[in-house]
Amino acid sequence: MEDRMKILMLEDLPDDVSLIERVLKKESIGFVGRQVDTREEFITALKEFQPDIVLSDHALPQFNSVEALKLCKKHSSQSAFILVTGAVSEEFAVNCLKEGADDYVLKSNLARLPQAILQTLKQKKLESKKLKAEKELRKQNEELVKINQELDSFVYSISHNLRAPLMSVLGLLNIARMEDEEGNKPTSKYYSLMERSILKLDDTLKEILDYSRNSRGEVHIEKINLATLFEDSFERMRYMSGSNSIEKQIDVDDRFEFYSDPLRVAIIFNNLISNSIKYRDSSKPQSFIQIKAITYESGVNIYYSDNGIGIEEEHLHRIFDMFFRATMQSEGAGLGLYILKETIEKIEGRINVSSRIGEGVSFMINLPNLPVTST
Repeated sequence: MEDRMKILMLEDLPDDVSLIERVLKKESIGFVGRQVDTREEFITALKEFQPDIVLSDHALPQFNSVEALKLCKKHSSQSAFILVTGAVSEEFAVNCLKEGADDYVLKSNLARLPQAILQTLKQKKLESKKLKAEKELRKQNEELVKINQELDSFVYSISHNLRAPLMSVLGLLNIARMEDEEGNKPTSKYYSLMERSILKLDDTLKEILDYSRNSRGEVHIEKINLATLFEDSFERMRYMSGSNSIEKQIDVDDRFEFYSDPLRVAIIFNNLISNSIKYRDSSKPQSFIQIKAITYESGVNIYYSDNGIGIEEEHLHRIFDMFFRATMQSEGAGLGLYILKETIEKIEGRINVSSRIGEGVSFMINLPNLPVTST
């Protein structure tokens, strides 16, 4: 074996310890050994030494191998356990195996010990790989079920949200055409309605694109200037209806450098700012968006808030669900905040939300510094 295994010997006879060590060295088994003979020493060694394998005598002054096996399973479940003892009945040996011992070797036949150790560790390794593979398979199955469920909902909702605006545009165009043919020209209101439908469709298409980019695209890590990114997000939204009535308040503490995926961070703030503009409270004398970012060596905490219409408390736990709409004012597909959370999780971040109806909404977002991989 390339790595030296750690062997903990629970044995009160120094001569037997020496004999075990001699047998292992004769077979060129590299190991680091530790010998204990009391219950307290055994527990301490299990925690601190973290042995690959425990070789336990059966009868000791303070306790026996049955109790030692239980302690091993409790404090060091990954350690293999082999009973190395004098004459015992076959029934006792079988019971030890049933209780979780990996093997037993009689001191009168220590020549078998090296092979028993190697075989036990090989079996442990195979079991560990099997458990890891089963865990990974369960995780993949759960993700597949989640993806399939979301895909079904996604296809149904998107097909509806794409067709409805298009049908509205078609109907409005037909009305406009009929009025023009009759010599009437009051068509501007229809053009406004058409523009509204087209913009709604455009928003849905943007959300689909963001979803696709986040779920399938690779994470590309770069140094990010947060102040510039926030300004760019506001600039992208300046043609949205009502954006010119929003006062922006940006405060960035950038004493530490921040590394993440700029595309995904932009998606996060495009969604937040777009929502703040859409759901601003027109009854208030001044609408605002506040963004405060504090960088740390490990990442950045971002505090985002607005004084819009807010979200009812009973809906807060669902606002990140796919296709959920927290207000009757919503005309979108209900994807924005779902994409927001998925994007944050893709770059290993966290988000918390608080809100009161009529007062606005606040988000606290933590984004870690991601390691830059050299190409």
